[in-house]
Amino acid sequence: QALEDQYSPSRWSPRLDRDTIIDAHLAVTAAGTERARASAQTLLHVPYGDGDGEKLDIYFPTDPSETFPLLVYIHGGYWQCLSKDDSGFAAPPLVSQGVAVVAVGYDTAPKGHMDAMVLQVRRSLIFLGERYPRIRGIYLCGHSAGAHLAAMVLSTDWTEFQVVPDIKGAVLVSGVYDLEPILHTYVNDVLNMSREVAQRNSPMRHVTLAVPAACEVLVAVAQHDSPEFRRQSQEYSQALRAAGWSVSLLDLAGVDHFDIIEKLSEDSYILTQVRYEGCAKA
Repeated sequence: QALEDQYSPSRWSPRLDRDTIIDAHLAVTAAGTERARASAQTLLHVPYGDGDGEKLDIYFPTDPSETFPLLVYIHGGYWQCLSKDDSGFAAPPLVSQGVAVVAVGYDTAPKGHMDAMVLQVRRSLIFLGERYPRIRGIYLCGHSAGAHLAAMVLSTDWTEFQVVPDIKGAVLVSGVYDLEPILHTYVNDVLNMSREVAQRNSPMRHVTLAVPAACEVLVAVAQHDSPEFRRQSQEYSQALRAAGWSVSLLDLAGVDHFDIIEKLSEDSYILTQVRYEGCAKA
């Protein structure tokens, strides 16, 4: 039961009770995405593969130059809910500054399984690099389960894909980097992971030595994330640093697992600023 509580982010927010906060999160992200679609030039439901879930939404800069940096957002939802259709809320502050934002869809459980989701996100980046060869780098931003998937991208051996996406930076927000603890929780009821699958898809277990071109990584965690989420963020950032990566750990006061990402729709929010500054370096 203690482990169930630790991996139930809705139990830890001081703002709202556990049932209300998830509904509120869905409402905020859906409304923000609706606003983004109304205000930006978009290409929606772009297929990057043949699967039903293998589609992207692209929000183009207000004043697109010949080339632009690309921020790829990978949604959370414990690998079993949410979608790209709720994931455009973070686009407006960036498209107004000349950055394209891509919301990645992937097959969530029970249809999707962990190996397939990781592969889909990797393939989406290859697709974007081939479709937009003149972009000024790809920046990853993932929340919760999406932070896990973005971290798995960082551990990719790209030789088997015969192409290396130009990943310049990654912002990992309130993620899970070791999947073994959730084998023993309700989260795995739908995912149905074996220990081998969990180990194979745990970024903490697959930290690679940083190469000269390795991107900068920001690991962000909320004050009101659970102690386990906070521990995972700290230990993963330490493991990256030990392997030679340029990594920062940002512990954000006054936010929980949900509004830490919802606030990306605000121009003045620190994570919005960090994402823009990263893209502006391109």
